[in-house]
Amino acid sequence: MSTIEEIKGQQLPSHLAIIMDGNGRWAKQKGKLRVFGHENGIKTVRRTVESCVKIGIEYLTLYTFSTENWNRPKLEVEMLMRLLVSSLKKELKTFLQNNVKLNTIGDVNALPVKVRKELQEVMAKTEGNTGMTLTLALSYGSREEIKNAVQQIAIKVKNNIISPENIDETIINTHLYTQNLPDVDLLIRTSGEQRISNFLLWQIAYAELYFIDVFWPDFTEEHLVEALKNYQNRERRFGKTSEQLN
Repeated sequence: MSTIEEIKGQQLPSHLAIIMDGNGRWAKQKGKLRVFGHENGIKTVRRTVESCVKIGIEYLTLYTFSTENWNRPKLEVEMLMRLLVSSLKKELKTFLQNNVKLNTIGDVNALPVKVRKELQEVMAKTEGNTGMTLTLALSYGSREEIKNAVQQIAIKVKNNIISPENIDETIINTHLYTQNLPDVDLLIRTSGEQRISNFLLWQIAYAELYFIDVFWPDFTEEHLVEALKNYQNRERRFGKTSEQLN
């Protein structure tokens, strides 16, 4: 089992994204309600944030609540929103101690007023932090994000602000929620599922993918270190040959 010291100083992903999957199934295995899984999943978030700070990750993006999650039972959605508010209040101290700047992406206006208010307060209080940027994807869907970007660009083309022949990746990037974030280098998904689930589809074009058969509440610092060690052992060619890289 590798340690943080062994992977530090080597090639690390600048931007790590995680699909935190398996809270409900973890709780069900233990004969508990799904809320028990979500509560323990929040503890894993805290551990993971602290570990990423120690390791030296610059950007961490967590798939917290998707646009599709609104289709879950009403009581579960309400409970998740309450958990989000309470965890933001509790974790502010952690963010400040670890010099973490909080950021968010997604259709934030779809969130309840209480959630938006707490989110804005914590983001304002951590705005000056210069360490890791933690981004919570809330009411987020990548297809919706890309659709919105296309609509914004189309309006600018119509109004002669942008000419069609000048539309390139840079212009598209500046119209995405993630305009201030670099592309994802490594995407981790827990729970054994091997799909992307409408998460950062544009931004993971050249990301390394890592799937682990562990439910999110059981995801430890050791699991994170192993994922990063695996990443360090991969050759990232971006369309080139190994010979070109060497």
